[in-house]
Amino acid sequence: MDERIAKQIAFALELDKEKSVFRQTHLSGHGRNENDAEHAWHMAIMAYLLKEYSNEPVDIARVMIMCLIHDVVEIDAGDTYAYDAEGLATQKAREDAAKERIFSLLPEDQKAEFTAIFDEFEANETAEAKFAHSMDNFQPLILNNSNGGGDWKEHSVTAKKVYGRQSKTKEGSEKLYEITDKIIQENIRKGSLPEG
Repeated sequence: MDERIAKQIAFALELDKEKSVFRQTHLSGHGRNENDAEHAWHMAIMAYLLKEYSNEPVDIARVMIMCLIHDVVEIDAGDTYAYDAEGLATQKAREDAAKERIFSLLPEDQKAEFTAIFDEFEANETAEAKFAHSMDNFQPLILNNSNGGGDWKEHSVTAKKVYGRQSKTKEGSEKLYEITDKIIQENIRKGSLPEG
């Protein structure tokens, strides 16, 4: 086996570890906690399905690859819960170190390509990154809503915090943000989300 394909296979095997990184969000219907690979797959499919609601035209293939690799760094860095202030303070440093190690498994040209896509997502400046962030926010929101807001209740999350996180949804999709607002308001009425 030549060195290039050996590196690509090593990276593919490393990606399998993403299936063992569990998130705070539960699967719909009060299922178990979802893992990072499931989250990424679900986001990518949703991006394709909902692409007509992007605020701007997007290269949907680029959005989908962003969705698929945006949490690969959590293989080393672990999942940082969206509302964990302490974890968020160290998230970038942990993820930067993980990005370097994991993408370095690839041949140099693919390392550069994957790093650029990951960094584009993180910078959240392009239409593709903004729409991918909409998926990153909207996907757990609809799962949590399907579970009666259980994850919010479990972690004592307030509506104010959810609105703060969902501000990036609006940058990528006004339409999905309208739905997000309705979901948040419904959960406030039901008592799943204190206004805070």
